[in-house]
Amino acid sequence: MNYLAHAYLSFEDPELLLGNMISDYIKGKKQYDYPTPIQKGIRLHRAIDIYTDEHAITREIKKVFSPAVRLYAGAFVDVVYDHFLAIDTTIYTDQEWMDFTQRTFNSLGQHHSYFPERFATMFPYMQSQNWLYNYRYTWGIEKSFEGLSRRAKHLDSSKDAFDLFRLHYNEIAIMAVPFIKDVQSFAIAQIESQQIQ
Repeated sequence: MNYLAHAYLSFEDPELLLGNMISDYIKGKKQYDYPTPIQKGIRLHRAIDIYTDEHAITREIKKVFSPAVRLYAGAFVDVVYDHFLAIDTTIYTDQEWMDFTQRTFNSLGQHHSYFPERFATMFPYMQSQNWLYNYRYTWGIEKSFEGLSRRAKHLDSSKDAFDLFRLHYNEIAIMAVPFIKDVQSFAIAQIESQQIQ
C-alpha cells in the first residue's frame, strides 16, 4: 500500500496517521524515540506492508509488472492499490475524497515537529500537489511510477510499467478492489486486537 492507503487505514486517528505515514522513514529501534501512540502507527504500517506483500492477490498483480520492473514489481503494485482506492465511490464521493485528503494534510501538518528529515522535505510537495487525491488519475499514477523509477537503482524508465498498467487495467481492477476490502479488515483487526500495542 502507498500513501493514500496508509492514510485511509489510519481511520482519522491523528497519532496513528502520523506514525503510519512516516514509518518508511523510521529505521529499526528509532521508532521508540516517538510517543507511544505514534509508535502504534509505525507498527500498523509495517503490519499492513507485510500483509500486503504476502497476499495472494498482490502476488498475482506483481506478475503483470514483473516483466518490466522485475524485483520492483511490489512497489508498483502499492501505487496501483492507491489508484483503485482513490476511485472507490463506495467509500467516498469524489468531493469526500478531496475533503479527506485535506483533513489528512492538515492533521499531519499539526505534527510537523515529529517529521523525519526526508519526510519533512517531501511533505510540502505532497501537500501542494495533492498526491493523495491525484492517485485517482492515470496521469497521477504515471507520475508516481516515474518517481519510483528515479529512486530505483536499476530502473531507467517506468514507461513499460505504465503501459502494462493501462493494458491490464480492468484485470488489475478486478483483483485490487477485493484486496482493499481485505486489508481494511486486517487493519481494523490489528487495532482492535491490540496487535500493534
